[in-house]
Amino acid sequence: MARIPIFEESVLRSLCDVLGDTANGLTGSEIGLLLQSCGIDDPSPGITKRHRLFDALQKRQQRDKCGNHIVAFVREAMQPVRYVGNMEIFENRRSQLNQVLAFTGYSLREDGKLEQIAKIQTLSEAQKRAHKLRGELESRRVHPDVLRFCQAELLQDNYFHAVFEATKSVADKIREKSRLDEDGSKLVDMAFGGERPRLAFNTLQTQTEKSEQTGLMHLIKGLFGTFRNTTAHEPRIQWVIEEDDALDMLSLASLIHRRLDKCVWTGLAD
Repeated sequence: MARIPIFEESVLRSLCDVLGDTANGLTGSEIGLLLQSCGIDDPSPGITKRHRLFDALQKRQQRDKCGNHIVAFVREAMQPVRYVGNMEIFENRRSQLNQVLAFTGYSLREDGKLEQIAKIQTLSEAQKRAHKLRGELESRRVHPDVLRFCQAELLQDNYFHAVFEATKSVADKIREKSRLDEDGSKLVDMAFGGERPRLAFNTLQTQTEKSEQTGLMHLIKGLFGTFRNTTAHEPRIQWVIEEDDALDMLSLASLIHRRLDKCVWTGLAD
């Protein structure tokens, strides 16, 4: 790992406040085990969790004269496998950490790894973007499941994360309604494809209805192919989503969400 600059005290305290939060943070035993696995001394195990964590991490980065062990601890604490069955906790914790990490030029990805992004100076610009984007989408009467991604923490760099999370929410809804565990084009094909699809947008009685089923299926695959599949192979910092494109993609996600809400489980599958 390349040498990472020391984290400012205010940033490190904020990270520890998230990870050591009394109600929603790591437990005391989890902190102890994570520190041990990262090779970080635990000099104050008897004090408040957030202070204990700050004390341990601050002493280690002062000793190393770099922030590499801070990054290692965050990555270890946010390994997705630790959150199996607790996805909501993972996403909430990741969102809070990203609000802090954005000031250092880092972002915590869904796979639990850190990547570099453009560093922000204040939250005001992100908040303005969030209000503006939400207002534009509300005027378009977009689906509520899309509006919830108009958050400042998702817009600190550009509109990437808002669109990315909205696109993921489409896949999540398809999995929930189809009872499948796949992703991407395979998920769409298995849920909506064939003569006997698991999910139907209409009665599939006429050629027009069958064409609509096929058209919406390809529309969903197009959304995944345009955004999710592409960005899976591109460095985050190179993928910039502008406001107009974000509005159009979020509107498309809204259309798909509305149709998914009305589609029915057929009980059939090829």
